[in-house]
Amino acid sequence: EILARVVSSDQSFQDSYAGIFHFQFWQYGEWTDVVVDDRLPTKNGELLFVHSAERNEFWSALLEKAYAKVNGSYESLSGGSTTEGFEDFTGGIAEWYELQKAPPNLFKIIQKALQKGSLLGCSIDITNAAETEAVTTQKLVKGHAYSVTGVEEVNFRGSIQKLIRIRNPWGEVEWTGKWNDKCPNWNGIDPKVRERLTQQHEDGEFWMSFSDFLRHYSRLEICNLTPDTLATDKCKKWRLNLMDGNWRKGSTAGGCRNYPDTFWMNPQYLIKLEEEDEDPDDPERGCTFLVGLIQKHRRKQRKMGDDMHTIGFAIYESSAQKKVHLNKNYFLTNRARERSNTFINLREVLNRFKLPPGEYIIVPSTFEPNKSGDFCLRVFSEKKADSQYDAEISAFELCNILKKILAKRQDIKSDGFSIETCKIMVDLLDTDGSGKLGLKEFHILWTKIQKYQKIYRDMDVDRSGTMNSYEMRKALEEAGFKLDCQLHQVIVARFADEQLIIDFDNFVRCLIRLETLFKIFKKLDTEKTGTIQMDLVTVS
Repeated sequence: EILARVVSSDQSFQDSYAGIFHFQFWQYGEWTDVVVDDRLPTKNGELLFVHSAERNEFWSALLEKAYAKVNGSYESLSGGSTTEGFEDFTGGIAEWYELQKAPPNLFKIIQKALQKGSLLGCSIDITNAAETEAVTTQKLVKGHAYSVTGVEEVNFRGSIQKLIRIRNPWGEVEWTGKWNDKCPNWNGIDPKVRERLTQQHEDGEFWMSFSDFLRHYSRLEICNLTPDTLATDKCKKWRLNLMDGNWRKGSTAGGCRNYPDTFWMNPQYLIKLEEEDEDPDDPERGCTFLVGLIQKHRRKQRKMGDDMHTIGFAIYESSAQKKVHLNKNYFLTNRARERSNTFINLREVLNRFKLPPGEYIIVPSTFEPNKSGDFCLRVFSEKKADSQYDAEISAFELCNILKKILAKRQDIKSDGFSIETCKIMVDLLDTDGSGKLGLKEFHILWTKIQKYQKIYRDMDVDRSGTMNSYEMRKALEEAGFKLDCQLHQVIVARFADEQLIIDFDNFVRCLIRLETLFKIFKKLDTEKTGTIQMDLVTVS
């Protein structure tokens, strides 16, 4: 079911074949459709990169080509972690555990993950290249990707024994230690339980004790899936909150807590944990949630000399002034309740937490201030949790919000608003001089944009999704601006393209500029005469 979302099964080299194939990848909160032709890189007649064992099977190589296209090049796919692939191919959120430092509740974490339909992988570290896929004396393969398919607690001769089921995708190489398929330990448990556990697994699957698992394996990775990934109701599903944001030099890129003068300038997100976990066996009560901070598009920017920023986040208890962007003094006088384990230059930083019900502020940041970049913040919670942006929206955040809204409109052709237009809109409505819009100010702006959308659509007589210079004149009159011919000429020269077409971005920019000019005029026309006298001092 998960694979079919990425590699659509209705494609082949026979039926409706046109020399192209399409794939879908999860990219920072959205599923992106990627189309590639069927030309694949080869050397001496052999595929250069990923290939199937069957010489007439090409879906994996075509999939890799599409993935390289998303990331900018084949070279961009070099390096990184398994969790990146986990997430881009499922839309889930991937966490990992070093088994030599396993948390005491790891068995319970695995148990819950399997109940939620999560994908689990484990591996044994290699110390040098020669050890790659080397087989140990107990038939475990080093540097090899195994999957975890089950856990069970069984009564073995009067004591509870924790077991874990592992699958080797090779099939034939299986564990020969305790609890392997032929181990006499199976005679020491209830025959019904033995039959249930040993009859249902596939070739390549084997059971081992959880203590042996921790001793022999190095790392466990868990990919927690989003609520929409699996159609089945058998799985208990995570709740997901997703928020987009950005850091911009000089305004929202404040760096980590080491920089107290600017840390408060970072974006802030409110998360409300409302219900405790349903787990009577767990003595630690609270709300379990995962926080994942992903920096966007950094692989694609490698060829421009950019690499991953060093990123992390901190979590604070919300104060009474939660509707306001928390200021410098708040962070100087309050300690973080939780934080990411480290600041690191990976695509994503992720940690699992458990906190009492309440309201918390998540502050994502780069390690150093003035590092510009875009990010996606995700919160997976076991029970219901609400989230919202901080109550202030910058021009950059406004740009992202409006782009997503406009993408859903079929009747208006637009690739979103430019940052210049968004800055003009913020300047028009920013009454407190913060350089951002509060919720009330944003509501006023959104009402204006809805009005502009209606005018734009109504005046688009030929239903082209754009506006020509003649339609523009009628639209301006509809918006309440009566202008002379000379000013209309100036507007067309300023806001239309070479074909005299005005897109929605330029239409809104024009109306906002006119509104600003009329606002200034009315302020200066104190006598309400309809004319004003200006000198150079007034203009400056």
